[in-house]
Amino acid sequence: MIRKLYDWTMGLAESRYALLALALVSFAESSVFPIPPDILMIPMILAAPRRAWLIAGVCTLASVLGGLFGYYIGYALFESVGRPVLEFYGKERYFDEFALRYNEFGAWAVLFAGVTPFPFKVITILSGSTGLSLPIFFVASIVARALRFFLVAALLWKFGAPIRDFIERRLGILFTLFLLLLFGGFFAVKYL
Repeated sequence: MIRKLYDWTMGLAESRYALLALALVSFAESSVFPIPPDILMIPMILAAPRRAWLIAGVCTLASVLGGLFGYYIGYALFESVGRPVLEFYGKERYFDEFALRYNEFGAWAVLFAGVTPFPFKVITILSGSTGLSLPIFFVASIVARALRFFLVAALLWKFGAPIRDFIERRLGILFTLFLLLLFGGFFAVKYL
């Protein structure tokens, strides 16, 4: 099933409806869809580098709106829709223990999930189900998703096709390293 979804998404990159498809995939990925929008965004930018910023902007906007839908799923539809999505991704057993402490560090969780390969939909649903402040969720989502998609767009715009392989293989490591440096910087400023 995942392979068919992947192949379908890759085919969309060559379509004249690619920008609309990217928006739909980005929206759905933030709430229920298992395929990240990067696999559609990367070939689109490689095909039309001059549109990199537009493509990243559409991806960011649609992803944040999809995140708000994921938040709504968690807030209003958790038992009927949210829990089955978490079960599909194997995250339901973590929910109860994690929800107890989630709101204290919720903005950081949204930021982390928004820039790493961790399924963003898990965090969007969790944020709604635990009642994380909507403004905090919204701002963290914008920052995280814009950082992720505009960084990918900038790298592709600047370096072109050779960077594609590098990004696809090391995206999680790069963003995790960035977050470690960010947290380390905050720690150093506060305690040194």
